[in-house]
Amino acid sequence: MIADVKVSAEQKMKKSLEALKTDLSKVRSGRAHTGLLDHVTVDYYGSPTQINQVANINLIDARTIGVVAWDKKMANAVEKAIRDSDLGLNPMSVGETIRVPMPPLTEERRRDLTKVVKHEAEIVRVAMRNIRRDANSQLKELLKSKDISEDDERRGQEEIQKLTDSFIVEVDKLLQVKEAELMAV
Repeated sequence: MIADVKVSAEQKMKKSLEALKTDLSKVRSGRAHTGLLDHVTVDYYGSPTQINQVANINLIDARTIGVVAWDKKMANAVEKAIRDSDLGLNPMSVGETIRVPMPPLTEERRRDLTKVVKHEAEIVRVAMRNIRRDANSQLKELLKSKDISEDDERRGQEEIQKLTDSFIVEVDKLLQVKEAELMAV
């Protein structure tokens, strides 16, 4: 029973860590990459649709993303969706291709992005602490129903704490790597 609680907590923490990796990949470091536009949604004939389902996205060069809408009538909607996203990008139509240049990051913008990254990491840390709290309360319920002994409950809580600590160390490592990437000129 303790193992089930621990496995469940570990799976939830892994999902939180993966979510952080995804969120950090969206924070741009000055280089263009196609994943930057993954969360942009386009109004596709009345229904919100991810941009990669209505257009081809590729890299034109290191600082420019090229977007070609499959339906030529959707080009304006795709361009508007990119412009209205929270990425701070300014797309330009060149024929059928929408060019999305990456503006160079200023020192101030790098610091702002570092704050955003730290905030994302803190959200995940809080989520992991909540997972730990839930696992510990499950252990207390097992103790209350006399399914486990007090010693087993204490050991289980120690294991959950070690698990939480190891995942928080992983979050800190990801944060350090992303901060270094952002501050590199």
